[in-house]
Amino acid sequence: MPIPGPETRIVELRVPGLTGTSGEALLDAVSTVEVAGDGVGRVIRPSDRLRRPAPGPVLQALGRSVPRTLEGYLWSRMTSGGAAKASWALLFPFSLANVAHWMLPPAHGRAGRTLTGSCRGLLRVAALLLTMLLVSQLAVIALDLFATQCLTPQARCLTAIPDRFREVTPLRQAAGVLPMGVLIFVLYRLSGTNWTVTSKDIPPRGERLPGDLLRGGSDSPVLRCLHAVASLASVAVMSLGGPFRAPDRLPELITWICALALILAALVTAAAGVRDLGQAARRGVISFAALVLVAVCAFGPAAGSNVTVQAIGATLLAVSVLFALLLVPTALVAVCAFGPAAGSNVTVQAIGATLLAVSVLFALLLVPTALVARQSWRDLPKRLRPWLGGWAAAPVLALAVLLGSGFGAGLAIGARQAIGADLRLPDSYRPITMLWGAGLLLAGLAALVGFAIGVPLRRRVRGVPEVVRVLQDNENDQRLAARAWARSSWERRHLHHLVVAVVLGMSACAAALLVARFGFHTLPGWLGPLSGIGLFALGGMAAGLLRVIYTAAKRPGRSRHLGALADLVCFWPRAAHPAVPPCYALKVVPELAARAKEHLAEPNTRVVLAGHDMGSLLTVVAAARLVHSPDVDRARVGLLSAGSPLQWGYQRAFPAVLSPKSLAALYGALDGRWRGLARGTDIFGGGVTTWRQQPFDGKLIGDGYQPDGTTGPLPAAVAGPTGALVLGGDHWLPDPVRGTPGTRRWAAGVLGHGDYEVDPEWDRAVAMAAGLERPDTAARPSGEQVPLFADVPRFNLNSSR
Repeated sequence: MPIPGPETRIVELRVPGLTGTSGEALLDAVSTVEVAGDGVGRVIRPSDRLRRPAPGPVLQALGRSVPRTLEGYLWSRMTSGGAAKASWALLFPFSLANVAHWMLPPAHGRAGRTLTGSCRGLLRVAALLLTMLLVSQLAVIALDLFATQCLTPQARCLTAIPDRFREVTPLRQAAGVLPMGVLIFVLYRLSGTNWTVTSKDIPPRGERLPGDLLRGGSDSPVLRCLHAVASLASVAVMSLGGPFRAPDRLPELITWICALALILAALVTAAAGVRDLGQAARRGVISFAALVLVAVCAFGPAAGSNVTVQAIGATLLAVSVLFALLLVPTALVAVCAFGPAAGSNVTVQAIGATLLAVSVLFALLLVPTALVARQSWRDLPKRLRPWLGGWAAAPVLALAVLLGSGFGAGLAIGARQAIGADLRLPDSYRPITMLWGAGLLLAGLAALVGFAIGVPLRRRVRGVPEVVRVLQDNENDQRLAARAWARSSWERRHLHHLVVAVVLGMSACAAALLVARFGFHTLPGWLGPLSGIGLFALGGMAAGLLRVIYTAAKRPGRSRHLGALADLVCFWPRAAHPAVPPCYALKVVPELAARAKEHLAEPNTRVVLAGHDMGSLLTVVAAARLVHSPDVDRARVGLLSAGSPLQWGYQRAFPAVLSPKSLAALYGALDGRWRGLARGTDIFGGGVTTWRQQPFDGKLIGDGYQPDGTTGPLPAAVAGPTGALVLGGDHWLPDPVRGTPGTRRWAAGVLGHGDYEVDPEWDRAVAMAAGLERPDTAARPSGEQVPLFADVPRFNLNSSR
């Protein structure tokens, strides 16, 4: 490590993790000003009264004041703000299916690679079926409820529309087909959007580090095209009467067969993982889809078809082929089939049944996949092993299926209530309402058991933990901290169990309803109340989504909760599903690394990447990129994580992307200059470099990463001057904050997940991450006995969920 000289300065580059975080809150400054970026990803600094960039407060280290330049990288505009980003809430089932892809266990050996590849193929098929299900459910609203039932002459629905318009069949048909064309066009365009990256990514070099799999170039034009074609074909099949109702006329029969063949071809191609066939293949598939589907317009099954309608269809055929050859998806708006949507019920049921079968097959195949991958984590402590033994992707896909079916049914129910007429919905929606009624009851029961019984019982049994007595210096703060510790540790340990229990319970209810409906051809009458509860739940879901979108469009500052949801799912690149919001990590990580390299070009500068919450994941991956860079002096790079969900959450949920081995390698590459700030009262954050933390003989001991890249027992934690316990790379902070000098901002009460910058330990951790200080810990003497964890009181600061 280079010896710090009198010209040494530190650049602290902060990355927020909470959507809506302002630049002033991030940098703890009165005002800020942009100094770099493209308006979407913005680099800011504190500013003076004349709006000029200011360096920021100095850092006390080495017994003197070390100059510090404070910068922040704001990325919230990538996930929140405006109606377009608010509408991403409707794509949440798609995003969950995409997240499930990244949750698959790592592949080891030929058997592991074969099983993992098969799981990925099933995920792509499930994602394609999810798109078809959503499009079909929205087609029920547009084609069935609106165009077929509501706009029928003499219908008691939307009476403001004159009857002379209702009697014009082409107008009714256009009213039903245009929304579906716009929807498919929007999904297709969304699947091809990406953030503009102003810096090149750094390729991997040497040992695998965290996030090496998160790189650009993951989008597949073929997958985008498959989803567009399958969506159009599913609407055509629905309009022709469904897959089990053969049309009466030969042209309609031919069209139905071609549309069904397109769906089967798309499913097979998605399962095989065909990618990057180039522009020619994409043009060919879209053109063929346009030719087949426009034939429905030319030979339309709609009542009242005549020469005029056929002439319109022929014109649309020529225009559609022309635009398809030019790769302009707007022509696809005019090629859908429409008419009396008599096959809506059968089509939705067929897609839902196929999706359910694929999900069950995926869950079964994931069992041997996780067992084969178990060799990579069987030697790890339980709290570091993947959730559910590597099987967590199956409940996530099940949740995506449940939400996908519930979203469509909820929107249809909400649309019927908004129209205010007695309109018919598909028979398959009644089991969905019963399912969501059961889900609402299960969720209520789980919340009651967890938060009304589990948390108070844990607090009563535990009392005031010994580590709280060490951290807090007065009884009142000890009582406040003990209550917060009991709640946060219980949620970190058990909240994911509650979610999995609800998802598996709803899946079991779905299986029972299918057996009752198709096996016994009836549903028990006592399930009627569940249907009413489900109607309330789905109607509330639809109303809530529409309200969130409206509020976010009118008042972007109030869409923070929606942006927090987008932060979780938009972190991952497109893999299983293309119609998901663009991945912000593919832009933030290269630009963070490039900004750090600009500062490191000055020989006396040290850069500390400091991230909070989701920002900690971004800084970890960016630090790994800097370690890979051959022209970066890694001895001048440091990392600071605050309130990070890396260990208890992301490391266990995504074992192939953030494996403990790669994290240990990064800690070793930084020679221990990875510091983690954590509070036991933080529900979402925890330790990142240590585990098995337990008090023994008035001291805190535990295991963790070693500076040489290995793992093992650590020297006992030492209480710093701010009252924090420093164990390995983790700094456990007292909460509430102890009394500090008047030169620092003060925040009273239990802070939990926020305001880590308020704690005076922040500056000390920055100095350690910069290599200017080291914790005052000495190695254990060779004769000292390390206590066995089974022989000491059980307590875990970083209880895992």
